[in-house]
Amino acid sequence: METPFQRARRPEQKDRRRATILAAACELAEGAGVARVSLGDIATAVGLAKSNVLRYFGTREEIYLQLAMREGTDWADAAEAGLQLAGGFAAVATVLADAYADRPLYCDLTTHAETMLEHNVSVAALRVYKEWAIGTYLQVGRQISAACPRLSERDGAGLVMAASAFVAKLFPLTRPAAALQELYDQQPQIAQAFPPFRPTLQRMIAATAAGLPASEEPEP
Repeated sequence: METPFQRARRPEQKDRRRATILAAACELAEGAGVARVSLGDIATAVGLAKSNVLRYFGTREEIYLQLAMREGTDWADAAEAGLQLAGGFAAVATVLADAYADRPLYCDLTTHAETMLEHNVSVAALRVYKEWAIGTYLQVGRQISAACPRLSERDGAGLVMAASAFVAKLFPLTRPAAALQELYDQQPQIAQAFPPFRPTLQRMIAATAAGLPASEEPEP
């Protein structure tokens, strides 16, 4: 991916350069997976030295935090649209699970958010990301509460957080390493022991949603 100008000087050029870097990082992650893309890979894709990429983003992890916010906002928009037509725990769980399963890049970013992407970034970048994450949980949580009146808005936000934790555990199973894929090919019964992503995610979200009201009932 070649940049349209040699050096970004004007604000609009800098914005375009940032967008070019994000687009390259996105394409590389979609092909190889977030964990396998280095800063050098991104720099090569946009035709810049690594030091020049760092003029626009503090670290490789900051690039992917930016992508996580962009992809997560798209996820939230889709989830909210679906939740407007949903009613009941199962329907809400289906909407949330489908919104994740239809966005594998966001699932991959979610998988690595706490374990990788929140490391090696500045306090300022973390503040922006965490404020975005909290706002997104609350935003979707309100819509969940509207679809399931037995759940408070706080419960709804908690359900989103739980769903992201399920994604972080389940999604990597869909992208086995080469040696693991070879094992699965040799012994399919091992692969069959691991549950399919979308229906398992839906079932786990539904079970969590159904259990939240009961967990808040006072003990006799």
